[in-house]
Amino acid sequence: MPKRSNEEALMLTPALEFPAFAPKGDDRPKRDIWQSIVKGLRGRCPACGEGKMFRVYLKVNESCPHCGEELHHHRADDAPPYLTIFVVGHIVGTFMLATEEFWPDAPIWLHAMVWPTLTLILSLWLLPIMKGGLIAHQWALRMHGFETAKAPIDRASAA
Repeated sequence: MPKRSNEEALMLTPALEFPAFAPKGDDRPKRDIWQSIVKGLRGRCPACGEGKMFRVYLKVNESCPHCGEELHHHRADDAPPYLTIFVVGHIVGTFMLATEEFWPDAPIWLHAMVWPTLTLILSLWLLPIMKGGLIAHQWALRMHGFETAKAPIDRASAA
């Protein structure tokens, strides 16, 4: 068997495919990333913007109740808590430093009550927002199963 050059070997080697992303040369229409992220941040379906993404606090619907877009493909994992901690840490840290700068003799009991409470409230408020935005971002990029999902039902034209 004749020896092949490196270029020939590379041409014969199948291209690496990343199953998390849509294949190159995808002829489907592009999804507007920023528009879908905004819908996700509002807790709405990234496809139609009408249906609710979450069934309860952080439990994602299997599919959109309005358009039928499948949402169960998401892989949010640890990213939403990480982003939430990052944002809340910057907000609370800034307020703590500002308080120390402008009110240096604030009583310690005030610090002990305000900062943990503010951290908890902000974290619980921001966590579903961050998760919705991340899932919408995955949907827009056709990641983690969203590339093979069926097209949503157009209820307006079906009626």
